[in-house]
Amino acid sequence: MSVPHPGGITAEDRGEQILGEFDAAFGALLAADPAAFRVKFRKMASSAFAFYRGAACLFYADLEREHAARGDGAITAGPYLDERTSRVWIHGDLHAENFGTYMNANGRLIFNVNDFDEACVGPFTWDLKRLAASLALIGYTKALSDAQISGLVRVCAAAYRERIHALATGAKDAELPPFTLDTAEGPLLGALRDARSRTRFELLDSMTEIRDSERRFAAGGGAIELDAATRYTVLAAFDGYLETLPGSSLARPDSYRVKDVVGRRGIGIGSAGLPSYNILLEGMSDALENDVVIYMKQAQTPAVSRHIDDPTVRAYFHHEGHRTVISQRALQDHADPWLGWTELDGAGQLVAEVSPYAVDLDWRDLDDPAEIAAVVADLGRATAAMHAAADEQSGHSSLVPFSTERAIDAAIAADEEGFAELLVDFAHRYGARARADHQIFVDLFRNGRIPGL
Repeated sequence: MSVPHPGGITAEDRGEQILGEFDAAFGALLAADPAAFRVKFRKMASSAFAFYRGAACLFYADLEREHAARGDGAITAGPYLDERTSRVWIHGDLHAENFGTYMNANGRLIFNVNDFDEACVGPFTWDLKRLAASLALIGYTKALSDAQISGLVRVCAAAYRERIHALATGAKDAELPPFTLDTAEGPLLGALRDARSRTRFELLDSMTEIRDSERRFAAGGGAIELDAATRYTVLAAFDGYLETLPGSSLARPDSYRVKDVVGRRGIGIGSAGLPSYNILLEGMSDALENDVVIYMKQAQTPAVSRHIDDPTVRAYFHHEGHRTVISQRALQDHADPWLGWTELDGAGQLVAEVSPYAVDLDWRDLDDPAEIAAVVADLGRATAAMHAAADEQSGHSSLVPFSTERAIDAAIAADEEGFAELLVDFAHRYGARARADHQIFVDLFRNGRIPGL
């Protein structure tokens, strides 16, 4: 533990930084449910990339330390950032595994960015830096050279730049269509075809059973039976959720008849310790295969928000569930029609469908450098489209009252050559830091150094 860390401090001191950031981000939840965090941390221990996925809080704390060391002032200052580009809708946890398929409100299968739990308003470069570092980590695991990794980041940056410029200069939707079954290629098309092959009935069959001619949740599989009082509070929160849905989602009131409710406990990398519930609904017809499962889970405080001191942004959101939904609706065209928010026991909740059509991009069989580069270019384009979707036309102009694509385009145009190199340099530096941090974290965890576990 005495070997110097890539961040310029000893491994011992870096270990203390990691423990401090984790305590600030996870301390209360860990104390309430240590078992869930033992599972979360074991998943994070499996690889440097898994650690990076679960350590967004550390990433943003490091960005703040980096800004302070450079003397840039506030974390929202720095290259390519100004009054507008430091205040756009961002994903907040944009890494290479947060892309996949979804069925949009128009019934189209789309490949795009997913998982908006950390979304908020902040500098656009934060998303790009987090994505670039994740590409460096994936490239390292596939034994790509530093030069090849640099090439991947440049490809991503160039694709992002090209798409942002096209959108800023008035390209029509038909000229820049989303990634669909008709337009996607390679692994993106493979993910969409996989999603298309799935059915709602298969999802229902894995989670429910027919009892007395009616569908109910099946026992086991992580389902927790609720007592009468808890069930009542969940149903009351469900009624509040209905008021947050767009009018177009309420076309058939019978679709919102609740058939069953069960509890669940989040144990994933991002949801450890957060209470969650699954709700079974009638669906769009009386047929049992059309029933719908939605989830209601306590929304978390995003890591990025700890570094945003803009009072207007903080005051805009009622609670974290409201922030998550509003951010996703801003960033994602034609979002899930079941997406909404509510409150339960004073905590903000995110509500959305457990979709049978959600398929994540699978990196396991992506090994050819040329194929990886093609995918990375598409991720850059998808990121640009996401940033461009969230502007003065997204319905929340009081927070972002300008065209984000034009603001970002102008900022990059001021230093075209430096844009990609900024991301390349960051990708290598933070990739090395994350790999070293992963080893420090594993040693802390296996030696019982994480308080509460």
